[in-house]
Amino acid sequence: MVVDESGVGIRIDKYLSSNTSYSRNTILGMIENGYISVNNVVVKPSYKLKLKDNIFIKDGYIKDVTVEKKDIPLDIVYEDNDIIIINKPSGLVVHPGNGNYNNTLVNGLLYYTDNLSNNNGLERVGIVHRIDKDTSGLILACKNNKAHEVMALEFKNHTIKRTYIALLEGVLPHNKVTVDAPIGRDVNNRLKMAVTNKNSKNAITHIEVIKRYKNYTLVKCLLETGRTHQIRVHTKYIGYPVFNDPVYSNKPCTEFGQFLHSYSMEFNHPITKKHLYFECPLPKEFQDFLNKLEIEENS
Repeated sequence: MVVDESGVGIRIDKYLSSNTSYSRNTILGMIENGYISVNNVVVKPSYKLKLKDNIFIKDGYIKDVTVEKKDIPLDIVYEDNDIIIINKPSGLVVHPGNGNYNNTLVNGLLYYTDNLSNNNGLERVGIVHRIDKDTSGLILACKNNKAHEVMALEFKNHTIKRTYIALLEGVLPHNKVTVDAPIGRDVNNRLKMAVTNKNSKNAITHIEVIKRYKNYTLVKCLLETGRTHQIRVHTKYIGYPVFNDPVYSNKPCTEFGQFLHSYSMEFNHPITKKHLYFECPLPKEFQDFLNKLEIEENS
């Protein structure tokens, strides 16, 4: 495939998703696994095409998988004709990938309704943003492309106010902390993120203490940016990692995963422009552990 004038300056992942039968997610996987090259050189998804670039797609990569509908219980906090707000349990993956194509929030959404935006392809129908598998709490999905486009822009511009509650290891001495440190892929472990100046993006997290315990601190975190694993990386960076985090804590962890909860979300409705605010309580495992700490503190 030779690039003509219409493709000059366009990212290769975007260009191929518009000019082949592959979804953008599949193209990303093909690029990451070396199935796509430009002028015999493997490039990054962000590579911007030049006139007469020769794109080669190697055979053998598994094409788009079929995302099945599955009856996964959804805790719906709010729903209208345009958006759905869901309280995601810890342990539920948001969208298919890495071998898990049947037990995700997307599978549950497809079973629940046929009205979902498809801006991000079949594997991410309705999904505008994501939270980690073992992070619980509020997540927003869109039911049509118009709402999706508006909300995607709001997330990009950081105008959506999202607050998380986290239990940190150790006793944080300051009542308020702002962490302004760039985050990028950990050069020693591709599955982790880290504070780094290499291939990183700016990241800002505001942390406020809710309560201190003997060996823990309960905090509220307000995201000014939305980087992968941002709260988990920033709290570890300042020496107070999220409790029970299987990736960023050096201590043994239970299957529940990190004590990090997407507690509240505040934004203007993408269509009606009405101001909306949602919050949801901590999951039982999180609250039970806090109750145990309270008993220990008062005994």
